[in-house]
Amino acid sequence: MSSRSKYKTKQRETLIAYLESMPGTHITASDVCEYFKEKGQPIGLSTVYRQLESLVDEGIVNKYTIDASSSACFEYMGGDSHKDAEACFHCKCEKCGKLIHMHCDELSEIGEHLFKEHNFKINSMRTVLYGICDECMDEK
Repeated sequence: MSSRSKYKTKQRETLIAYLESMPGTHITASDVCEYFKEKGQPIGLSTVYRQLESLVDEGIVNKYTIDASSSACFEYMGGDSHKDAEACFHCKCEKCGKLIHMHCDELSEIGEHLFKEHNFKINSMRTVLYGICDECMDEK
């Protein structure tokens, strides 16, 4: 647990409630700001980043950095579950930029193979497979 102060502010509680309503969904700080702006409760981007980073430190939220050109994504996990979280992989569409969050046993098996046979442990929070999503394939 971080040494940062965990003040129970109204904004923090509102942010946690929003994240809880989005389980298994990747969101960016900009997504959060846009959501609260539409609700008539604007929150500054720096406040959102600060709160999200604090929640990452506490183990309530996972942070995924996909690549240098994409915004960091955050996912609500609740409690300290990210420390023992199952492998999570990502697919990114090279055409539209869509990010697909995957929990897949077959990909986990590849990770296990790489570790057992090649002594290499994948950081699944930073593993991205690039290709074309189904929607972009349908456009062709």
